[in-house]
Amino acid sequence: MDVGELLNYQPDRGAKRLRAGEDDDDDPRNKKAGRELARHLEGDDSEDPSGDRKRILEKLMDDDEDADDQEGEPVDESSVKKMILTFEKRSYKNQELRIKFPDTPGRFMETELDLNDIIQEMHVIATMPDLYHLLVELNAVHSLLGLLSHENTDIAIAVVDLLQELTDIDTLHESEEGAEVLIDSLLEGQVVALLVQNMERLDEQVKEEADGVYNTLATIENMAEFKPGLCTEAAQQGLMQWLLKRIKAKIPFDANKLYCSEVLAILLQNNDSTRELLGELDGIDVLLQQLSVFKRHNPATAEEQEMMENLFDALCSCLMLAANRDRFLRGEGLQLMNLMLREKKMSRTSALRVLDHGMIGPEGSDNCHKFVDILGLRTIFPLFMKTPKKMRKAGAADKEHEEHVCSIIASCLRNLKAQQRTRLLSKFTENDCEKVDRLMELHFKYLEAVQLADKRIEGEKHDMVKRGEILDDVMEDEFYLRRLDAGLFVLQLLCYIMVEISNSGISQLQQRVHQILNLRGGSVKVVRHIMREYAENIGDGKSEEFKESEQKRIMDLLENF
Repeated sequence: MDVGELLNYQPDRGAKRLRAGEDDDDDPRNKKAGRELARHLEGDDSEDPSGDRKRILEKLMDDDEDADDQEGEPVDESSVKKMILTFEKRSYKNQELRIKFPDTPGRFMETELDLNDIIQEMHVIATMPDLYHLLVELNAVHSLLGLLSHENTDIAIAVVDLLQELTDIDTLHESEEGAEVLIDSLLEGQVVALLVQNMERLDEQVKEEADGVYNTLATIENMAEFKPGLCTEAAQQGLMQWLLKRIKAKIPFDANKLYCSEVLAILLQNNDSTRELLGELDGIDVLLQQLSVFKRHNPATAEEQEMMENLFDALCSCLMLAANRDRFLRGEGLQLMNLMLREKKMSRTSALRVLDHGMIGPEGSDNCHKFVDILGLRTIFPLFMKTPKKMRKAGAADKEHEEHVCSIIASCLRNLKAQQRTRLLSKFTENDCEKVDRLMELHFKYLEAVQLADKRIEGEKHDMVKRGEILDDVMEDEFYLRRLDAGLFVLQLLCYIMVEISNSGISQLQQRVHQILNLRGGSVKVVRHIMREYAENIGDGKSEEFKESEQKRIMDLLENF
């Protein structure tokens, strides 16, 4: 065994979360400081080629023996305090020698190995979350954050590795109190900004540094899951910008790109601040560019498909913000989604979902008009007439497809004016009103499903009253959500379309609707009841003014139905 191999040897310091496709043998912690040391010593032979190497080789062998001795030691408060004290001393010593001998790596590399070793030993603290408060009280968190900008990236990566294990979500839930103290201290020290700065200098062509990026994202995901409120702060500390830059980087697809898409989708969940920030950073264009690849090609692997879905989720999330609808329109997002619907690839289901998000509500008016202008009605109505078999990916039922299609048509009926509205209504009169026939077919299908759900719920309510339980507002809301899930939402959309086209002034449409209702034993009363219930529950999260005007509009439509 030559010197280089010996220097690359590091004793195993315990298990860590592995990336997909990784073996335990590839654990980067086993190679890091030795790799850096070998690199420096190769360039430092001039001083004392045998002395330094010999001394450090002896030290590596001693460390291995020490590690074996320590395995049997119990971990308690005093041993953790001792470990933190050792870490502080070694960190200080390394810093001191680096300042004294900046151009002589041989003088400070031994302390760097010592520092790396103690960081590996500290992984044991991750098994004792109730002792996390010691890391904060003894200022170790501050010191660890300081090492994220250490000149030797291997030390910074070792710290990231440790943080990832300390913030493991299962560990955090073992001791909520300890976790709270640790996460608060990390956030106070601007942990996300420091992690982003560190990622910016890492070279992902080097496997260990790519692992460092992956573990950084894992740390951020862990913290966001434990404390969702930190997403806004994290995005503003440079994370959003870095994620967008990394997603659009022209490098082959890998685990890190998938993870970036996942973290981006997490940041945008239920958060208008991060959605606005993404819009300001031209993120809508980045998402559309990345998704355009899947216009004519299916993802090559399951992982790539997962990334595609994450990017679609992020885009849908962004479109909840009115300002981003305009950016989506200007970035030709409608044209891209329309092409995806026509191309019949895997992206079709998600493209439908994006269109629904982009066109819904009064904020979607411009997108609705543009959709008609780019001949979107020619694409959407065949999907309304028949749910494509190919579209049924695992877990995606007809209901999801029909819900999005009906929602898009309902949004168009609500928002379109003048010539575009006429074009839409003429679609319903085509081919002897076949679209109206399909509308009524779906109406009876979903009415039956909702009536079944209502029966079950009534039975449950009856049992609850028998048992003397109180039906409070929370229970009523839960039952309403269950009814929506059973198909009430799609039924409401279908009834809305029915009422809108009956009020269009085209007598042929109104006659056809009433004719089929009578023929199949349907009732105008039922439709009115469904629409009133819809009107009562409208405008959640909207202004009171919008809610009132929308309710009045629906009631006016019902008057003439």
